[in-house]
Amino acid sequence: MKNYAKMIQLKNILVGFLVSFVGSIPLGYLNIVGFEIYSKFGINSLFFFLFGVMSVEVFVIYFTLIFANSLVNNKKLMKFIEIFAVFFLLIMAYSFYSHSKLTGTNQDYLSSYIAYSPFLIGVLLNCLNFLQVPFWTGWNLYLINSNYILVDKNLKFYYIAGTLFGIFLGMLALILALHSISQNSGSITQYFMPVIIPLFFIGLALFQVYKVYKKYFKA
Repeated sequence: MKNYAKMIQLKNILVGFLVSFVGSIPLGYLNIVGFEIYSKFGINSLFFFLFGVMSVEVFVIYFTLIFANSLVNNKKLMKFIEIFAVFFLLIMAYSFYSHSKLTGTNQDYLSSYIAYSPFLIGVLLNCLNFLQVPFWTGWNLYLINSNYILVDKNLKFYYIAGTLFGIFLGMLALILALHSISQNSGSITQYFMPVIIPLFFIGLALFQVYKVYKKYFKA
């Protein structure tokens, strides 16, 4: 009986790790901000930023796990979140573009601010990451209904621990990879902030518009 319980616990951890690791790999604004923090302030600031992200993520995962059925059936809430995401992505595109045009003095001011609060930046930005609600709601509902995880009593916490570990390693791996690419490609670095990142967010916004149209407005 004890061996069976341990196997269930280990399965919950591994499933949570795999889902969150793969989910955190695609480029998103949290990874881009993490890349900027690591490039300017080093690995310690990046760790605090990731801890800030995870401190919000643990509550999101827990509550979407508990209320998955209720959330997925709340069509108005899901629609609002997905439409809001379009505007948020466009704001992020403008933010990175305008940041690349700042003067040296303003950049120093921004740098000194970020240097003291990477944890708070992680918390704040992940609080605005509303797309994680439908992401985790859908995944949690699928994993529970397919019996990939069990969430009775304390078993849910093993799953949550696995997801947090996967998020941390997934984001860390991508940010370090982006930094390595930027260091070895001078031509890419020149256009990274003013062109590539804003275009990436605009592309995400357009893709989100397509998903919203297909899901809510297409007959």
